[in-house]
Amino acid sequence: MAEVIPTKRIAVVTGANKGIGLEICRQLASKGVLVVLTARDEERGLEAVKSLKVSGFSDVVFHQLDVVDDLSIASFANFIRNQFGRLDILVNNAGITGTEIKEDDWKKLRFGVEDFFPNEKTKKMLGDVDGLTEEKVEELVEEFLEDFKNDLVETKRWPTLFSAYTVSKAAQNAYTRILAKKYPKIAINAVCPGFTCTDLNCNNGSVTTEEGARGPVMLALMPDHQRPSGCFFFQTEMSTFE
Repeated sequence: MAEVIPTKRIAVVTGANKGIGLEICRQLASKGVLVVLTARDEERGLEAVKSLKVSGFSDVVFHQLDVVDDLSIASFANFIRNQFGRLDILVNNAGITGTEIKEDDWKKLRFGVEDFFPNEKTKKMLGDVDGLTEEKVEELVEEFLEDFKNDLVETKRWPTLFSAYTVSKAAQNAYTRILAKKYPKIAINAVCPGFTCTDLNCNNGSVTTEEGARGPVMLALMPDHQRPSGCFFFQTEMSTFE
């Protein structure tokens, strides 16, 4: 029989052994949430939990999770089901750059829409909320991959700086809107923490991890009757996907 803990909200944070993920765990735990800290690397994940416990946060546990490994996902789902019987909060923080990026390139990063998608066809498709489908998002990603392989990124007006990273973020944001429509009883939102200073960008960010974590934590703890869904937040302020 599942061990259910009804008096505490239960949160899962992916990619949480360091950076923004670890800080999200810290802030959620400080608000009385039982946090399941996950990471691909078990040793690093256990060290992260240990650091939180030393800081006085006892209601934090670790479980290994690789979000691109089906067996790891199934094992983790069984753990949550058997240990708690439910899940109240999921913060999908895990991510990788997918390539080696030079430190100087991070300093060129800007957040304007034209920098992200000069490709008009793509912007139009992503902006059509009612017409968004999983199939369309998948087609977008496949088209980008094909153009990338054929050295047509610039010709087809895809982003030229951090191409794969940028396209994947746009696809993820689109998928957020699709899921929000598909599951109207669950609040599903996308949050940009800002250019946060982490190992991912060689610590070139201008926002601290504490500041970057505030948006996801704010949404996670917002009362049900106030929590929006299918929205995009820049830090703690509601913004637009466009």
